[in-house]
Amino acid sequence: MAKTESLSEVHQSVNTDKRKGWRRILSFIGPAYLISVGYMDPGNWATDLAGGSKFGYQLIWVLLMSNLIALLLQSLSARLGIVRGLDLAQASKHAYPKWVNIPLFGLAQTAIVACDLAEIIGMAIGLQLLFGLPLIWGISITIFDTILLLFLLNRGMRAMEGFIVSMVFIVGISFLVEMFIVEPSLKEVVKGFEPSLLSGDALYIAIGIIGATVMPHNLYLHSSLVQTRKIERTNKGIKEAIKFNFIDTAVALNLAFFVNAAILILAAAAFFRNGLHEVAEIQDAHKLLSNIFGNVAPTLFAIALIAAGQSSTVTGTLAGQIIMEGHINLRIQPWLRRLITRLLAIIPAFFTILYYGDGALGSLLVLSQVVLSLQLGFAVIPLIHFTSDKKLMKDFAIKPWIKVLAWGSALLIIALNVKLVIEEISGWAKDANTWWIYVFVFPAVVLVVLLLLYVFFHPLLNKGNLQRQMVPHGNALDIGKIDKISYARIGIAVDFSTNDRNTIRHALIQGGKDAHYYLIHVVETAAARYHGDIVMDHETQSDADNLEKYKINLADLGYDATVYIGFGGTAKAIADISNKNKFELLVMGAHGHKGLKDLIFGTTVDSVRHKVNIPVLIIR
Repeated sequence: MAKTESLSEVHQSVNTDKRKGWRRILSFIGPAYLISVGYMDPGNWATDLAGGSKFGYQLIWVLLMSNLIALLLQSLSARLGIVRGLDLAQASKHAYPKWVNIPLFGLAQTAIVACDLAEIIGMAIGLQLLFGLPLIWGISITIFDTILLLFLLNRGMRAMEGFIVSMVFIVGISFLVEMFIVEPSLKEVVKGFEPSLLSGDALYIAIGIIGATVMPHNLYLHSSLVQTRKIERTNKGIKEAIKFNFIDTAVALNLAFFVNAAILILAAAAFFRNGLHEVAEIQDAHKLLSNIFGNVAPTLFAIALIAAGQSSTVTGTLAGQIIMEGHINLRIQPWLRRLITRLLAIIPAFFTILYYGDGALGSLLVLSQVVLSLQLGFAVIPLIHFTSDKKLMKDFAIKPWIKVLAWGSALLIIALNVKLVIEEISGWAKDANTWWIYVFVFPAVVLVVLLLLYVFFHPLLNKGNLQRQMVPHGNALDIGKIDKISYARIGIAVDFSTNDRNTIRHALIQGGKDAHYYLIHVVETAAARYHGDIVMDHETQSDADNLEKYKINLADLGYDATVYIGFGGTAKAIADISNKNKFELLVMGAHGHKGLKDLIFGTTVDSVRHKVNIPVLIIR
């Protein structure tokens, strides 16, 4: 049976039962630290630097408010994963119709690409600052971090968490040292915690800070990562897991808040205080730090930037896997998932550099964080609905006062986003040539608003699908009477390796002497790929002779067989022969590739089974 758990590779891979006392608490520590890196990635740096240099300490309260909202929402996300054993994407799939899950997936994927865009730019800038590498080359190099992800996934959950925590430690230490170097005014820092009205640039940057802090993909990720802990499925065990995960979340997110506050304070003390109010560029910050404080601060700044970008990249990939599997039930290899996301993010970064130059990347960074904020409502509203439902969460549904805080946070985020959209569209409409606003922007905004309203009202109005939500994989079926299956037409894929004997034997067991067997071999030479069945090179002739030998051997044993040679792509050729001859069963030998070989050669068996509609028996 196919695995349906969230992140099945590491599901319940960390045992918590065998530990006692403080060691037991430590066994729950980890998921929130993976989440926290998303709260101090290069996107946060851009918004914090822009806010600190332009408005001094004025926006510290926005950071604090964002952090408190994040703590509330992340704890709800962890609660959903622990209690129901579903991540947010899986819960959405069971609560909403399929046609809603497709745009929800698209919006969540857009958020991940926006986030990945920030990591790419941050990494490229960090490499340029340390080694003088051109930005366009730095962006290209970031494709290769796929290898790091593969290595960490193969090493297990604890190794991945260890890597992330070490990266977070590097970022934290770097900024702690820099705080001592810049010597900010404590009196002004404290004053920055006082809320103030926001409009114009301050509102734009504030929404960017919220989008960079309360990241939508982190809500999906946290609900999945908490399931890597194997817990006792009793009220006591679940309650304990919720408590320990809340401690984990509170400590990790407060550390992230201090890092973000340190960046904003650094920008305010180093730039705003010196009259440098337009430092939205990370490169400018590095250069000015160098001019003001010498070489230590900018070097630490660049190292922390690379560490933050690399760690955020890993968590973004995991979130992408969760969203794809949860919303649309599509599972692909993590390395391929990573590559697709990275390429989708690299394209806008490339075009920005080519058309607008390196200087435009800072604006693109802030824009990516605003995109994240605009997507938040589509993750937050379902999360609050799911954790509020007493029939699904039973004793662990959130209390009324938490529900009020959660809906208040959601309303604040959505209201700020609405205000931003109105202000931005009003600004665009002042230009002379505005036809594209009415053709493209208005219809898109209307569709997004209608979808958001549907996401909000559907769980309130439609209680009929409660049973479907409570039994996420469906009910067990009555197997009924078992009749013997007799296969009359059986295909056997052979490759003239030592595996063939075993493959053919298993095929003969399935059909006996009453069935007809079709021996298939595919010629994969370059000539075969280009010229197909008209090619008669040495390999093709040799393979045809070998197939005839198998046929004669089977005839001597009393079995009827026909031989077929395919040409070109193995999977497509086998599937075409199977479908054309209406096979009832296909028997194949597994290549036995592992690790790197599968990446290079691919898995023929996987490709074939997606192209045929008959049972496929795989023999090792």
